[in-house]
Amino acid sequence: MSKTTAPTLRKKGGGIKGKFRDKRKSALIAPSPLLQVGDNRMERLGTRGGTQRVRLLRTKFGNLYDPTSKKTSKVELFRVVENKANRTFARQNVITKGSIVETSEGQAIVVNRPGSDGQVSLAKVSKQ
Repeated sequence: MSKTTAPTLRKKGGGIKGKFRDKRKSALIAPSPLLQVGDNRMERLGTRGGTQRVRLLRTKFGNLYDPTSKKTSKVELFRVVENKANRTFARQNVITKGSIVETSEGQAIVVNRPGSDGQVSLAKVSKQ
């Protein structure tokens, strides 16, 4: 069953309203992708206006920004250490914005929304 952004057909008391119209393609929403650590896999989505969006499904690499040296480098991702969005995401190696990832350069935090951007941008976590 497809998900839509159309208003609900339930009334305040729980009764069912009559249907306003059928579902339209412009009102449909796609399920959110769960980006995992692994071999690269992506899909291309057609959006309104003819543009295309790249959606990552799995990735092995990310762009790490080091604030001390002010340099960005490509690093390999190993596993998700912590994910504040959902505890089970850390066990499943699902990457979301704000998750802490183990990389070849140490631990880093994800600063973008990788499912929407098509890449993983990281910032080095300072040890305190």
